[in-house]
Amino acid sequence: MRLLPLAVHRPHGRPAISCRYRCNDACSRPAPNPTDTTPFREVAAAALSRRRVLQAGLVAGISGTLAAACGTGGGTGGGAAGPAGGAAGTAPMPSPFGFVAVAPNTDDAVRVPEGFDQQVVIRWGDPVLPGAPAFDPNAQTAAAQAQQFGFNNDFLALLDDPASPGRALLVANHEYSTEPLMIPGYNPDAPTPEQVAIGMAAHGMSVVAVQRDGGSGRLTPAMDPVNRRITASTPMTLTGPAAGDALVRTSADPEGRTVLGTLNNCAGGVTPWRTVLTGEENIDQYFAGGEAVADPAAKAALARYGMDGGATDRKWEGVDPRFDLTREPHEPNRFGWIVEVDPFDPASTPRKHTALGRFKHEGANVRVGPTGTVAVYMGDDERFEYLYKFVSSRTHRAGDAPADRASNARLLDEGTLFVARFSGDAPTPGPDGGGEWLPLVESLADGTGRSFVPGMTAAQVLVHTRMAADTVAATPMDRPEDVQPHPTTGRVYAALTNNDERGTPGKPGVDAVNPRADNTNGQVLELTETGDDPAARTFGWSLLLVCGDPAAADTYFGGFPKDQVSPISCPDNVAFDAVGNLWIATDGNALGSNDGLFAVPLEGPQRGRVQQFLTVPRGAETCGPVVEERMALVSVQHPGESDEGSLANPISHWPDGGTSIARPAVVAIWRADGGPLVAPESA
Repeated sequence: MRLLPLAVHRPHGRPAISCRYRCNDACSRPAPNPTDTTPFREVAAAALSRRRVLQAGLVAGISGTLAAACGTGGGTGGGAAGPAGGAAGTAPMPSPFGFVAVAPNTDDAVRVPEGFDQQVVIRWGDPVLPGAPAFDPNAQTAAAQAQQFGFNNDFLALLDDPASPGRALLVANHEYSTEPLMIPGYNPDAPTPEQVAIGMAAHGMSVVAVQRDGGSGRLTPAMDPVNRRITASTPMTLTGPAAGDALVRTSADPEGRTVLGTLNNCAGGVTPWRTVLTGEENIDQYFAGGEAVADPAAKAALARYGMDGGATDRKWEGVDPRFDLTREPHEPNRFGWIVEVDPFDPASTPRKHTALGRFKHEGANVRVGPTGTVAVYMGDDERFEYLYKFVSSRTHRAGDAPADRASNARLLDEGTLFVARFSGDAPTPGPDGGGEWLPLVESLADGTGRSFVPGMTAAQVLVHTRMAADTVAATPMDRPEDVQPHPTTGRVYAALTNNDERGTPGKPGVDAVNPRADNTNGQVLELTETGDDPAARTFGWSLLLVCGDPAAADTYFGGFPKDQVSPISCPDNVAFDAVGNLWIATDGNALGSNDGLFAVPLEGPQRGRVQQFLTVPRGAETCGPVVEERMALVSVQHPGESDEGSLANPISHWPDGGTSIARPAVVAIWRADGGPLVAPESA
């Protein structure tokens, strides 16, 4: 077996340049939640003693060895990997997916299982709009970038066009820009106005029409009237009770209802009414001057969102005054929302839904309940932040008539926002614990709101949602990222990526749902609403996975034998395939291997059996998975980001090879024989 090199410890395994440009070094600074609001720490010891995870050995420390978790490196078309980690002697079970797991590796390529093909669908700089120039890394302009596929694609959605068989719309988020690895001659200390404008244009979203190949999973982008680029300057409408409030008014928008642009768009979701939701995440890094704010209340609110520093890394504030808090103190309150976009109408104005709260949104995913009530599940992606749910007051209308669309357009503006409080063990047998949804604010049909948080107005709850959740004593979690309900069972799966401050002095210690101190590998939570009703006020929960090296005693894989699973670290995005399996994309593998996409059965004797389906190139993150019956899509984000490389001397040449610079891109994968993606092997 080829052992992977032990990486120098960094938060999430990321290089410093990624931390700097993606999230403002969030995990190298103290977490902005200053309070220990865990309401059940006194029962944690008793809870832990009864949990099924502990019955699998979740009390010992990490073993520190990777040898049993590694196998032979895979080739471009795939790579065989033997059973991974754990106790020896367990009889191997047939694969539930019909592929041999890809081995951990550090290759500069996308590795997929043998028998699968892959295609780069679209990459940074490829033309999106008519008249867009061909990409030239040495002659970039803001005008060109605003017509080309943006940088660092993250969330993906693929929506079939019911009016045109074989045609679909590919929607991609562009989370952030890494200017030193994008723009030749870039000076981080003094970027030019044009370089700043290039970065702004590289943010946002792309909508691209694609044509399906009926014989494979290949997608061919098309120049189409529906194609669209959304950037940091695209006009957007604020909706809900915070719209028009003094907290969101600026000198350029005294009415407080029109915002320019969307920033740091991470994950998202697709609604049953065929729109796309996108989450604004690490928005703090774009706003300068927080340290100069004198008003104590305003300063505390900014600090709670990480905006208490001086100059920003990108220096946008030197070109556009709205990013300078000393000049526009309310501008940051206009970011950090869930944005809804209609990809089928390129003339439509995106809407920022204040009723869904303001925090570092990883994404938003929708479930329609038995009575038509809609629930939206969301995570706040930072250490010791919270899980949220919005429950609509209106009911979903399944039709596509103008009246149905008009009614559904109001679903996310009327309803109640909740935050989760977890409790310890429930009596066995049963889930590992329970919990309740605590109401924060109700958004009413007339555009006003009703606060349930003492001392805060409805608008204050929605703009300062983190502070409202602190007040009601929600449970601080280990970086809640993607949160998605299962399409058939309704169970909700939350990726809790990691938290290396858990258990440190002055911070919350371990508890039943966050069971490890110095948690570098993360866990996956399974939540069941009471009565299978997404509008329920209570829930049960279990830990499906406690991630890491299978050979380590503190890992758990749904009870499945640990010698037959792939090692997995830092779960980030989740998705479901056509037969109900869970798929997990990782970000920041702490085990020394490239990130990847993993498949996990949720039912039957192979529940919890993690198998690695692909790995992404050197320096990259896997995100935005879409898993269909015969094809999977992933975003390969920030390939080649490394503290050892540069634009002149890149460590990655993916996807174009040769001496080219690395370019973030979307990749499609399918079986070479055209069969279903998940094809169980016979015993």
